[in-house]
Amino acid sequence: MRTYPLRIVTLAVALVSLPLAMVHAQIKQEPAVSKPERPKTEPAEIEHFKPEQQTSKGSVTVRGNIINYDAFAGTLVVHPKGWDDVPQNTEPENKNKTPEASMFYVAYFKSDNKGEPRPLTFLYNGGPGSSTVWLHMGAFGPKRVVTADDTHTPAAPYSVVNNDHSLLDVSDLVFVDAPGTGFSRISGKNREKAFYGVDQDAWAFSDFIIQFLSKYARWNSPKYLFGESYGTTRSAVLTRVLETERSVDFNGVILLSQILNFSLDADSPEVNPGVDLAYQLNLPTYAATAWYHHKLPEAHSDLASLLTEVEHFSMNDYALALEAGSSLPEDQRHAIAQKLHQYTGLPTAYIEKADLRINGGEFEKNLQDENNLTTGRLDTRFSGPTFDPLSKQAQYDPQEAAISSAYVSAFNDYVRKELKFGENKEYKPEVELFMSWDFQHKLPGVPFAFPGATNVMLDLAIAIKYNPQLKILLNAGYFDLATPFYEGVYEMEHLPIEARLHKNIEFQFYESGHMVYAHEPSLKAIHDNVAAFIRSSDNLKNQ
Repeated sequence: MRTYPLRIVTLAVALVSLPLAMVHAQIKQEPAVSKPERPKTEPAEIEHFKPEQQTSKGSVTVRGNIINYDAFAGTLVVHPKGWDDVPQNTEPENKNKTPEASMFYVAYFKSDNKGEPRPLTFLYNGGPGSSTVWLHMGAFGPKRVVTADDTHTPAAPYSVVNNDHSLLDVSDLVFVDAPGTGFSRISGKNREKAFYGVDQDAWAFSDFIIQFLSKYARWNSPKYLFGESYGTTRSAVLTRVLETERSVDFNGVILLSQILNFSLDADSPEVNPGVDLAYQLNLPTYAATAWYHHKLPEAHSDLASLLTEVEHFSMNDYALALEAGSSLPEDQRHAIAQKLHQYTGLPTAYIEKADLRINGGEFEKNLQDENNLTTGRLDTRFSGPTFDPLSKQAQYDPQEAAISSAYVSAFNDYVRKELKFGENKEYKPEVELFMSWDFQHKLPGVPFAFPGATNVMLDLAIAIKYNPQLKILLNAGYFDLATPFYEGVYEMEHLPIEARLHKNIEFQFYESGHMVYAHEPSLKAIHDNVAAFIRSSDNLKNQ
């Protein structure tokens, strides 16, 4: 579902960086206790993951057409890069040293297509540390949970309905949970190091896809990736890995709520002083949000014209003012603050006190502060009671609070009753991985992992150059403050590819948030846009 706020990471790093003397002091205070010797594990007790599968059948009606499908809920076992499928350590006492992951998936195949080839789309959410329950139960699976549009959804029982907007009308679907999330699990020595990282994660998904294509004989199907949030980061690396290292080309990559360059993150640009671009890319979302909540001091007839105006200001006058820094004359500083007030609804005095720079959390906390309301992050159409009226930034996300229970409850019920999977297992919708996630990324052609902010734009650029027919569809919500829509536009317009390849990229925007499908008119629109994208690029018409 999400890219977690990097402001949480900043706090986590600070906690990890406590002086060692304090840690040593805590250790010294503990009385010496002799630890009992751990019993040796008998070979019979050492268990390795094994692939699982449960099959079922169902039907979904999409735009009046009944589609019968076969559902496969199961797991495949993947390993880190360099693993040999004939392991060298065959002694029982060494078997538990090899890290591995059991990755859970639910696949839906149209059951009456008479053997004709169909496109195959792999879908996943992001986090990192998020399962794919959100895309599964909210967007494109055969069943959909109904949630309130911009307010808190009442508690159970929740309504699960036929999904008239499922993508099963144009493609077979595979919903995949990342290692450690959902029903996916990891094990073995250094398992977190083996799977929790930008490059490690992409390799695990590539291993999963290779195995899936073989298991279900889908090597010759038109292939697509659909990633949301951090899933777009994953898709950039994954596409490049599969194409250049495993000889698997894709027809298309579908991106929803994109973040490829983490130095453009909306939450904490203040930790990177001197680099102000994130403030510029946030501003159109601030304006859209203020417009939605009727906080702009002047009326604007429509959102589109407002955003065109704000985008121009962001990349011109506002950019020059931020670039000037402390040398900006006082009268110009006041004029820019006034303009920001016109576009955000925030008080001019507050903007000037913030030195013209307001991060996402500050905007969320202050836009509706006079009503003690916090504005949503994943979807700024949502609002909720402010936890602490004296806080500087938002302390929670009202949209996440409003809909998470519905998604998680509905899926836990559905997966066990209809897909017949999950007995005696816990489904983990989200796992907090920021403390253990390796954000360092080994850029293509570079012999070491780059220690700066994660940036996978080069991976996507190489994937497009390697396969010049690869098509990209970027979907973004105007009310997304986790991955602002204008950030995605900026990243795509700055991919290091020649002009003719930029024609491979298509943009679609929605009056919704990070999870554009949480707004039903936007769900209908994204279905239609993605379906048209697949039909135009699946190459089946040429068969």
